[in-house]
Amino acid sequence: MDKKMLRDIDVSGKKVLVRVDYNVPLDKNGKITDDTRIRATIPTIQYLLKQNAAVVLASHLGRPKGAPAPEFTLLPVAKRLAELLGQKVEFIDECVGSKAQAKAAELKCGQVLLLENLRFHPEEEKNNAEFAGKLAGLAEVYVNDAFGVSHRAHASVEGITKYLPAVAGFLMEKEINFLGQAVSNPAHPYVAIIGGAKVSDKIGVIGNLLKKVDTLIIGGGMANTFIAAQGYAVGKSLVEADKLDLARSLIDDAKKSGVSLLLPTDVVVADKFAADAQAKVVAIDAIPTEWMALDIGPATSKVYAAALGGAKLIVWNGPMGVFEMDAFAKGTEAVANAVADACAVSVVGGGDSIAAIEKVGVQAKISHISTGGGASLELLEGKVLPGIAAINDK
Repeated sequence: MDKKMLRDIDVSGKKVLVRVDYNVPLDKNGKITDDTRIRATIPTIQYLLKQNAAVVLASHLGRPKGAPAPEFTLLPVAKRLAELLGQKVEFIDECVGSKAQAKAAELKCGQVLLLENLRFHPEEEKNNAEFAGKLAGLAEVYVNDAFGVSHRAHASVEGITKYLPAVAGFLMEKEINFLGQAVSNPAHPYVAIIGGAKVSDKIGVIGNLLKKVDTLIIGGGMANTFIAAQGYAVGKSLVEADKLDLARSLIDDAKKSGVSLLLPTDVVVADKFAADAQAKVVAIDAIPTEWMALDIGPATSKVYAAALGGAKLIVWNGPMGVFEMDAFAKGTEAVANAVADACAVSVVGGGDSIAAIEKVGVQAKISHISTGGGASLELLEGKVLPGIAAINDK
């Protein structure tokens, strides 16, 4: 993926439109509860300001269904961004139209303007050419720093690149470097850890990884389907009955490919799905009929941690259990610590895995924390992301 990066072009004295991902969580009072995505764009914005550019920022927030909705305004984001940058951030209550044009036209170098929610217009998600052209009319250069939406061919992600020179921002550059390398030129031994609730969500990723990795570790609810596929009774555990044949074929594929597929040998079971449930550790051939598996067991955690020890590259997406409940968080925490302690390039993606990394407090020991859940999964699946494909080649 030899794409043009922000440092490859001269932006001095130019108006630059940056597509950012400010789809941040808000509480019922419209207060931002996690500003990680805003913070992640600061290096790109500060670089542009130092290069004497005028910066126009465009983002979506939530799912307003193509019409203005006050609960999805980006105004709280403008206020938080101003605090983080230590300077005024202009805000306009539209993203295309005469007001936006006038505001962008008068924007001086060193100033920042945030446009209103792109998804207040149905044309954004439809990748409407006229809408993309109007957005492009606000600037002279386009920077994509929104990896999290780059798996979607939307007007502000793909359409706009037909009208302006398009480069990757610093956040996007990191994603391309780390995830792109994991896809096209991985270091070995390469270990991937895939967790989460359902096999069906990650079939493509597992299938693609089996062609590339040396070891594939499975955890989370999806592990129950693999346990059941091996003929074990899993009690009331979450199982995708229609995916048992698929799980068996993936086990066979791993054997044929010479990939070490690690599955749980013991699990933490509970008598109900609740934080105060009775819990105990059992082998996978001893899951009680009325109980459910909610985490990998300690013996499994040790095996998984050992497998990560010698890795050169680790990719992790999805928790090992219901880590939101302390009784079922130990497996995920053990894996988080093992990833952090490994002498490997480590790439962690997916909201739950990132939350686990933060809960354990090992963010600083992870090489790259990916900001895009769906986008990182599609890239690991081997899919071409429209937002990345649309960036100019070097």
